[in-house]
Amino acid sequence: MKKEYQQEIKNALAAAEKIDGINHVYFVACGGSMAFMQPAEYIFNRECDIPATILPAREFTTRNPHDLCNHSLVVSCSHSGSTPETNEAVNFAKSKGALTVGITYTAGSDLEKNSDFTLHYSWGKGTDASDLNNGVLYGFIFSLLKSITGDNKFEKGLKALDSLETMADRVRKQFGETAKKWTSELKREKLIYAVGSGINTGETYSFSACWLQEMQWIHSGYINSAEYFHGPFEVTDFDVPFIICKGLGVTRKMDQRVIDFAKKHSQKVYVIDDADFDMHEVDDDFKEYYSQILSGVAFRQLAEGFAYERGHSLDVRRYMGHLDY
Repeated sequence: MKKEYQQEIKNALAAAEKIDGINHVYFVACGGSMAFMQPAEYIFNRECDIPATILPAREFTTRNPHDLCNHSLVVSCSHSGSTPETNEAVNFAKSKGALTVGITYTAGSDLEKNSDFTLHYSWGKGTDASDLNNGVLYGFIFSLLKSITGDNKFEKGLKALDSLETMADRVRKQFGETAKKWTSELKREKLIYAVGSGINTGETYSFSACWLQEMQWIHSGYINSAEYFHGPFEVTDFDVPFIICKGLGVTRKMDQRVIDFAKKHSQKVYVIDDADFDMHEVDDDFKEYYSQILSGVAFRQLAEGFAYERGHSLDVRRYMGHLDY
């Protein structure tokens, strides 16, 4: 990770450590930026006693959480730094006395100006994975958890960042042909469901809402594996496609249960299994947490495959950035 990013993390961490007892950590953003921070909420809920909640930025301000105060930490994200709802949420949090940390790609953005502290990340092909948004987020979260809990095991989580690009590159090579095959078979589908849970919730949701709906105009819906059998499984049929992310750790059995049922009733079930990804550089305590980043690599390859097969660029929008809304 770039030294300047490491220093920004240290600065934000020092400020968080000055809070006299953090009462709640909120993660607020919109769209893909919100989805990318979902693992942080999951990790916090698994690793420490301080409650953590992720909310769409507009819902955060309208909900007006009762416990939001000068003991709260609010982490936001906007790639452009200009998302109105996110900036409103940051200013709202500050009005309640909360410490705000903004994560953005864009230097000098509104989010940087409005946040107490800013964590920047790099973007684009050729960028080392540790300098991307996930790498910077994990650098901050594991550093914060180490500070809060006093547990040195989080050093292992931080150490794995050094190998993140190596792992991501392995997945690109391993999953590349599979992505081409799947997208060739699915390129004419009008609807594709995405299913996942746990640490993969954000990446699976993002695949459905951002990659398929926003960038490919393919009808889609995200289904949490724990909820599949409480309504959504009724749409399962022989010609209904499902892309299911089978995670590691505590939610794996839930994902497998969905896979078992879906394969009995649909001829179009495609499974991304995190257990297939080589993560030998990562300590066992952190494999589940890092697996979602590798799931995201596979999901991106699928998105790029759809764009190629359908002749529909990932950069094309009908409404976003063109109309007032």
